[in-house]
Amino acid sequence: MADFTKAWKSGKGSRSARISFAAPELLWQVLTAKRWELLKALCGAGPVSIREAARRVNRDVKAVHGDVTALLSAGVLSRTESGEIEFPFEAVKVEFLLQAA
Repeated sequence: MADFTKAWKSGKGSRSARISFAAPELLWQVLTAKRWELLKALCGAGPVSIREAARRVNRDVKAVHGDVTALLSAGVLSRTESGEIEFPFEAVKVEFLLQAA
């Protein structure tokens, strides 16, 4: 609570990035099982090369390159000035609503 109060008073509370999809189906098109595995391997790893990312998930570099390109386009991964890729977030929260019509 003290951290919240301090952040509130200073106006420097942490902000989170938000990526939205129009439908859950679009989310699953971007975050496939293989891409989710890749994100898990990159979470907290800092900047790495695509080759290193492929090594971490034990996959072909070309296939990982395709997944990285899709995740970069969606804004889930970013590229550093040196050309490496990184997962720039501390966590991922996936949330969607399913309700009766």
